[in-house]
Amino acid sequence: MAALINRIIDYSGVDGFGIRTVLVFQGCGFRCRYCHSPDTLGECNGCGICALCCPSGALRQEAPGTKPDWIEEYCGNCGKCINACRKDASPKIKRMSVKDILDTIKENRRGIRGITCSGGECTLQAEFMTVLFPLVKKLGLSCLIDTNGAADFRRMPELLEHCDGVMLDIKAIDGEKHLALTGAENGTVLRNAVFLAGRGKLAEVRTVITQADYGARETVDGVTKLLSPYLRKADIRYRLIPFRVYGVRKEYRGLGAPSRDALLDLRALALSNGFKTVMIT
Repeated sequence: MAALINRIIDYSGVDGFGIRTVLVFQGCGFRCRYCHSPDTLGECNGCGICALCCPSGALRQEAPGTKPDWIEEYCGNCGKCINACRKDASPKIKRMSVKDILDTIKENRRGIRGITCSGGECTLQAEFMTVLFPLVKKLGLSCLIDTNGAADFRRMPELLEHCDGVMLDIKAIDGEKHLALTGAENGTVLRNAVFLAGRGKLAEVRTVITQADYGARETVDGVTKLLSPYLRKADIRYRLIPFRVYGVRKEYRGLGAPSRDALLDLRALALSNGFKTVMIT
């Protein structure tokens, strides 16, 4: 069994609780306008454009229609290959086995509290995580999932059994605004929020805040009221993330960052609806 991995971040302090190794899975069903990692969305089709634009000779395509070979030691990380890609992918994607990933985790083991599976959208490769998580737990490490909530967690009981918490993105609570922002519906996302909270598995909710009107106040108010009944049993964190242009595709860089006052107002709203831990990051 193998998974498509965009990259592995050995040590991260912003992807869950404590220092964690982050597995960035390739592939996503959403097309969020403010996506800061568009190279994690698609899959290479072997067009070869990236190899043609590589200035260091780190990419070599053996035959038309095949994925170029990436020679890591030649790579200068200039980003030209990713910018040239028409499939929202990367020639640096690796197909890694459970053993490959466990070997990396074991190397990092003494410096981390656990792993976080992110993306892209990691639940598209849920079967792989279901095999990986019990093995990671045997190492004394915790397992978190960072997800857009598009996959129905009610159908993943074995994965949830070994998962220590889910960090769920809720882009917009209004269905039409969510569709306009992501190209996808949000019914499953909201059902997941309630289901995971009821199971004690919802560790954190995240919403990106922009100047553009995608209903930020409506979303924060609606999400916190939706989840407030579950706060008696668990402290669900709410993370408000101001829009940043880093990595965002050129056509969407004008969405704009919210003012500090606007963020503080949204934080106060979440607190007034019963949330105890509301972060602006």
